[in-house]
Amino acid sequence: MTVHDRIVAEPFSLQRRNPAGGTKPLTAWGFANETDVLTDVLLGSPNFLRHLSTSSLSRKHLREAPCNIQIAQAQHKDLVAAYEHFGINIHWHEPTPELPMQVYSRDSSVMTPYGAFITAMANWWRRGENYAAIRTYEKLGIPIYDMVTAGTFEGGDFNVIEEGVVLIGCGGARTQEEGARQVQAWFDKEGWETRIAFIDEYYVHIDLMVVPIAEKLTAVCLACTEPGIVDWLKGMGHEIIDVPFQDTMALGCNFMSLGKDRVIAPTSSKSLIGQLKARGFEVAAIDMSEISKTGGGIHCMAQALKRVTA
Repeated sequence: MTVHDRIVAEPFSLQRRNPAGGTKPLTAWGFANETDVLTDVLLGSPNFLRHLSTSSLSRKHLREAPCNIQIAQAQHKDLVAAYEHFGINIHWHEPTPELPMQVYSRDSSVMTPYGAFITAMANWWRRGENYAAIRTYEKLGIPIYDMVTAGTFEGGDFNVIEEGVVLIGCGGARTQEEGARQVQAWFDKEGWETRIAFIDEYYVHIDLMVVPIAEKLTAVCLACTEPGIVDWLKGMGHEIIDVPFQDTMALGCNFMSLGKDRVIAPTSSKSLIGQLKARGFEVAAIDMSEISKTGGGIHCMAQALKRVTA
């Protein structure tokens, strides 16, 4: 049990969002920017992991070379060790056999400065993860900002580019436009700048294509990201590091920024890792080749609960 498990800064509630906007940020949890210093992360256990047909990528691996679950579980232990190495507090969803994909903790909820919001999963066999996420946040004492009720929406499509700016992915298969529009409307009312990126469902979520690294520095697969999104990022002063398409298909753009020029990235992302090290970043490179066959990468497997400014 960590200190945060014993602290309840605000009473737990199932809908904290102010319908008119102006919701007050939390004091003990949340973050303003996905590149600030990560202190607390929410993970899901791979104890009951199964290789299911959740996306075109996972179906491809099912056809050609299904995941070796034991190796996948060992790779996840290496990921956990990396978070521990950097001194990050790890919180866990309670593992249950009925939730074989809960290792992807970013999908079932999204943390915001105002509390978590609960998503609406596309695959029927994953919808129980949403209910389990509510129990996790109740246990931690983190209020629920709101719940997606219009269409489907998954957490990998909520991409905080910088403070008060969010890029929302919409591929149709996992996140539907109705869900994307509902989430967009919430944050419009909070005064955020919001933009929806319509992507091919082949790419699953926007965080397979665009992920912030550090302040005004973002990794983007230029080969598959809409030029208008790239221009939008550059217009805000972001420098772009291009991640090659083939690396992206191996989840090479799906990494976790820890703040203070530290990153956990998959070993498959050789180009990105090389460029980051050349800039002086500390990179923990983890082999995720087997577990990623089930449909996601390092960014998909982590929900940031708290970040602080350096």
